[in-house]
Amino acid sequence: MVSTLVTALRACLVTLVLTGGLYPLVVTGLSQVLFPDEAHGSLVTHQKGQVVGSALISQGFSQAGYFQPRPSAAGNGHDATASSGSNLGPTSQKLRDRAVSEAERLRQENPDAPGPVPAELVTASGSGLDPHLSPEAVRWQVPRVARARHVDPQRILVVVEANTEGRTFGVLGEPRVNVLLLNLALDRQFGEAAHPVRTTSGGQ
Repeated sequence: MVSTLVTALRACLVTLVLTGGLYPLVVTGLSQVLFPDEAHGSLVTHQKGQVVGSALISQGFSQAGYFQPRPSAAGNGHDATASSGSNLGPTSQKLRDRAVSEAERLRQENPDAPGPVPAELVTASGSGLDPHLSPEAVRWQVPRVARARHVDPQRILVVVEANTEGRTFGVLGEPRVNVLLLNLALDRQFGEAAHPVRTTSGGQ
């Protein structure tokens, strides 16, 4: 009985040391060496060197000179401490009313945009923190951004294309654009808009 208990305690101790101590230390050490940016949260810095957010977390942009991300149901919107969806189903009248209201706002702010409002611009992601848009949803906003910045739309499109990410490994997922990185690229290329990207994690 005693020998069995001792064996069990030894096994428990070894397992604790290996899985609760050595393994986390090795994985953390390797990540710091091999992927230092990712290990520290994929932080994004402004051209002045200040941290403005993370490439993994969306931020809200309302100024005309910046591309806007998907709406967010995380906290009061784009709150990294309250990742969540709305939990409203496709038959929810509240969800439909909100989408209609959002679509109307976008049409008013983007009178020169081609075609109907892209669905992803009126629907929140499951996490509320999706930092990406499809290239189509970004291009839909180009006329507004170009007008606000007094730049030819073709020049804005060049920046969009330069910041469009392809499928992972060439086959996984869809092409996408990180909205925060795109807006920072606009600031580097054309200067800050009327309200620049804030140097905080909360965005605008």
